[in-house]
Amino acid sequence: MKAAMAKLLSARNYNGKYDDLALTMLRVFIGATMAFSHGLGKLPPSEMLVGGVASLGFPMPEFFAWCAGLAEFAGGILLMLGLLTRPAAAFVVFTMAVAVFGVHAADPFGQKEMALLYLFASLFFVIHGAGRWSIDHKLTKK
Repeated sequence: MKAAMAKLLSARNYNGKYDDLALTMLRVFIGATMAFSHGLGKLPPSEMLVGGVASLGFPMPEFFAWCAGLAEFAGGILLMLGLLTRPAAAFVVFTMAVAVFGVHAADPFGQKEMALLYLFASLFFVIHGAGRWSIDHKLTKK
């Protein structure tokens, strides 16, 4: 009983046999929800989105509204697939940083919480990569 409790409470990963599964589940979930819950609705960009981008002071607001929508939709798809994971996640990080520190800067934490979650989850994939169960791994393994 004592050994089972120690194993349950330990921060150490025993055997690592579930690492690839856990990483893949997180990557697929974050990518799919980013793409289909957030990005898809921004393509093509609405006048409201273009106006919001313009109000942030971005030049060529229609272009940058497209960039934001594509970062969320295409970046989410690429993240989900584990293809070009680091660059795709970097575009999501930038887009979510603009959302947190620009769009929602004056909002309470509860309104920027989702953007922060996507920002930090995507930052994790920029740093860590897609993992072994990804297209990136299949393309780059020797």
